[in-house]
Amino acid sequence: MTLAEMITLSVALAMDAFAVALCKGACLAEAKDKGEGVSIAVSFGFFQALMPLIGWFLGSRFSHYIESVDHFVAFGLLAFIGGKLIYESWKSRDEELTCTPLRLPELMMLSIATSIDALAAGIAMAILSINIWLAVSLIGVITLALSFLGFWAGKRFGAKLHSKAQLAGGIALIFIGVKILIEHLSA
Repeated sequence: MTLAEMITLSVALAMDAFAVALCKGACLAEAKDKGEGVSIAVSFGFFQALMPLIGWFLGSRFSHYIESVDHFVAFGLLAFIGGKLIYESWKSRDEELTCTPLRLPELMMLSIATSIDALAAGIAMAILSINIWLAVSLIGVITLALSFLGFWAGKRFGAKLHSKAQLAGGIALIFIGVKILIEHLSA
């Protein structure tokens, strides 16, 4: 996987976190505390980097058993995650925004929930023998930056971009999966 593809993967995986940060920013638009955006960004970035590392560790333990079909597994995982994001974007396009104050238990739950997809991507990374430390660094930093940007965009513009961010991330993940499948089948 090239650096550009890793960056694209990182951005696609960060779209859930971006969308949630956007909504929290819209909800907290009137809040005076400036630390909420930083808290969201750091927490989302940390968990988004941790989950693929866990997935990679698990995937590297059994990758030699599925070497002959690894490209199908990687495609399947990325297509599933992408499809899930597209479905969620479609499902939430007309949802009303529910606002609650940001509390630590909610922040932890949101951080884990938005990074579950990265766990599955970590398994695919082990199968594809990707440099996990570079991937985890890119995923964490890009998620942190996009979450911070999403929070402040939400404060400014509201949650209108939520479903569009998820849709873009889903499409990008499916394209990466298709590219991996085509490269391995044509080799």
